[in-house]
Amino acid sequence: MEKSVSNNHHLHLRTMLTPSQPPPSSSASFKTQLRSFPKGLTVRASAGRRHCEFSSLNAPLEPNSLVGKFLGGVLQNRRQMFHVAAKEELKMLSEDRDSAIARMVISQNSDEALLHRRIAKVKEDECMVAISDVMYLLILYKFSEIRVHLVPKLSSCLYNGRLEILPSKDWDLESIHSMEVLDIIRQHVSTVTGLKSNPSVRESWETTPIRHSWLARVYVASILYGYFLKSVSLRSKDVMLGNKNDMQSVWHDLIRKEEGIEDIKCYVMSFHPGSFQRCAKLRSKEALQLVESHSNALFGNGKSGLSKHDDVIVTSFSSLRRLVLEAIAFGSFLWETEDYIDNVYKLKDHELK
Repeated sequence: MEKSVSNNHHLHLRTMLTPSQPPPSSSASFKTQLRSFPKGLTVRASAGRRHCEFSSLNAPLEPNSLVGKFLGGVLQNRRQMFHVAAKEELKMLSEDRDSAIARMVISQNSDEALLHRRIAKVKEDECMVAISDVMYLLILYKFSEIRVHLVPKLSSCLYNGRLEILPSKDWDLESIHSMEVLDIIRQHVSTVTGLKSNPSVRESWETTPIRHSWLARVYVASILYGYFLKSVSLRSKDVMLGNKNDMQSVWHDLIRKEEGIEDIKCYVMSFHPGSFQRCAKLRSKEALQLVESHSNALFGNGKSGLSKHDDVIVTSFSSLRRLVLEAIAFGSFLWETEDYIDNVYKLKDHELK
């Protein structure tokens, strides 16, 4: 029974992906157009390449769920139908989770109460993984709209201890922000990198040594900063514009150096509660999981967090700025995507303790 419940959604997707089977519901025309997809499409980074390769789906993180792999195929092969497919998957995930919870509630005084609690927990865990994948793919779509590809795994961009990221795409990454927000972002980038707002070409290509862990922390903090700026800009422009100095002081709190922090999750959870609530509180557990997973994949091995060796690497100020601007855009897109998903699939609140 548990297996049947957990595979219900997967069977539906396999039907959509297999040409020999008829679509199971009334939305026949939509599913017929999707049935020709090859199986097993994923968003995959070319870790084996000897150069820092950028491509439309060469993202650091690979989807773990069948839903994520399916939507990765839609994004790659039927881009114009991506949002329709994503919304349908969100609805089905919501129905699957709600059904499992309803059965658990109904059976709470029966002999099958324990079984249905287990089924509901398994379904909840499956849905969280799938939702994080959907969230990531929606963010990738937004990056593709401005013709920017995420930086692939940094290990593929390192040559003898030097990190160089090309093309810079600074203008494209800045184009998503209003002029008011962009002014704050440029101050932030200058604070982080030490590079003035309008550097010369020579200044941009000067190099600096940095620690791998510091770069990872700056990237995560910049995601949270972009997330915060998006939230504030939608709530109140006056608040944002009237507290530039205050936000810069909060930024210094966010990137304070912590001893003994070995992975991204610990780092995200280690923010001072006041600073986190004011500046960087992710609303959902799914968003928190995504930031952790994406950052681990980009800077570490994708499984255990940051690289075990906190090496000093050399990079240009231009590459530093590229990473910071990408992280801010990621945070901004994350806020929008989280808001969109929550209207279809109720996300789990992320409570600070």
